Amino acid sequence: MRMKAKGWLIAIAFCIGAWLIQNGSQHITPPTPSAAQALAAFSAGWHTEAAADPLPPSEPVRFRIPRLDVDAPVMGLGLAPDNSLVVPPAADPDLTGWYEDGTAPGAKGTAIVVGHVDNADGPAVLYHLGTLKKGHRIEVLRKDGRTAVFTVDAVEAYEIDDFPDQKVYGPADRAELRVITCGGRFDARTGYQGNVVAYAHLIGVRE
Repeated sequence: MRMKAKGWLIAIAFCIGAWLIQNGSQHITPPTPSAAQALAAFSAGWHTEAAADPLPPSEPVRFRIPRLDVDAPVMGLGLAPDNSLVVPPAADPDLTGWYEDGTAPGAKGTAIVVGHVDNADGPAVLYHLGTLKKGHRIEVLRKDGRTAVFTVDAVEAYEIDDFPDQKVYGPADRAELRVITCGGRFDARTGYQGNVVAYAHLIGVRE
């Protein structure tokens, strides 16, 4: 998979789905979030939790989604010569990455964490991202020893051509997080045709 940059980062634009291709499973796709998990949809009785004060910047070292049994190391990601975001090696399905020239998770602004949905061997670290629901927790252990705790505000799926750059990557006045992987329709020639994005904000810190 590949992420491009123009002004700000845009969607993961190339997700080949080699596992689906080699197994002839083009009609199997990763879980897709329901309409109830969209930013504009609010279930009765559900309220977003108050935001915690942002932390000073510190690089992340582990990324956790307890509901999905995700507990993964984090590597820093920069830009390639073509101005695309370098992504974690596909050979390591349990590795996540963060855009290290952007906002650190827990600091003020919009932090970006990405991970593969699959590789040639099968599902990868963020295969089940589309099953997250509002109010679920995401945790980021940072180099300063603090764990930034986020709550999920929404999970949405987008076609690549309709990816809402400003909505996903735009600046924030509080500590926010976007978690992105591939998803949506699958084409054996060009790979996944969309992305799944989880939106979250900081609600607490564990020392």
